[in-house]
Amino acid sequence: MASRLLTVPAALLLSLTALSSLAADGTPLGWVERGLILPEQVTVKFKLDTGALTSSMHAEDVDYFEKDGDKWVRFDLDLKDVEHDKLVKSRIERKLQRELTVRGAGGKEDRPVVLMKVCVGDRLLEEEFSLRDRDEMNYPVLLGRRTLEKLGPVDSARTFTIEPNCSELANR
Repeated sequence: MASRLLTVPAALLLSLTALSSLAADGTPLGWVERGLILPEQVTVKFKLDTGALTSSMHAEDVDYFEKDGDKWVRFDLDLKDVEHDKLVKSRIERKLQRELTVRGAGGKEDRPVVLMKVCVGDRLLEEEFSLRDRDEMNYPVLLGRRTLEKLGPVDSARTFTIEPNCSELANR
């Protein structure tokens, strides 16, 4: 009986933690939200994809190189900022976390995975993103389940339920 009593408060605590990322009106996040890529401060549409495990971000001209004995990647982040209606171009370098093999209808593809900081609502996250040219996709950033588990529930009937607001956190 005592073990049962301990699990209820733990479950309640976990559910309250997930609720911190609900939209301002108390509803879950939508399947598309505006998010912020840092430190570039570019606002783009993020697709919250429960069918993907790993998050993915648009990247062009990916080059591998070595730095201090570690593998790194350098890539172009060329995105249209939907908040300011301007093109943001950056050349970014990140340490390679791992290689990801993606299998799909078109065959298999190896992608580099790097850590990137993003803001969704009031949550500043540093997450793994596979890099891929997403020019032909509607959404330059896709958030997979590993990231979504930190954000809480997703309502597939809603979009744009929350605005990115991490400016104070991003400067730390």
